[in-house]
Amino acid sequence: MSALTKAKGFKKSRSGTYLSMAATAFGALGVAKRVKKARHEKDTLVLIDATVSAVAIVTGLAILYRELKRLGDDDVLLG
Repeated sequence: MSALTKAKGFKKSRSGTYLSMAATAFGALGVAKRVKKARHEKDTLVLIDATVSAVAIVTGLAILYRELKRLGDDDVLLG
């Protein structure tokens, strides 16, 4: 199996899903800082943008969680 094939398979693995969830959650820290700064500066447009980004992060985490459950259901040992 080539390294590229292994890398593509990693994205669909439990480890890859956990890594994606961690990266997405890490992005939430930046959004939280933007929300705090926008509130402090009373910048409505930036606050709306940060809120939309936060909703996208929550949706992304929900999709990754669903994928993680799906991978768990396919695992014979976790059955």
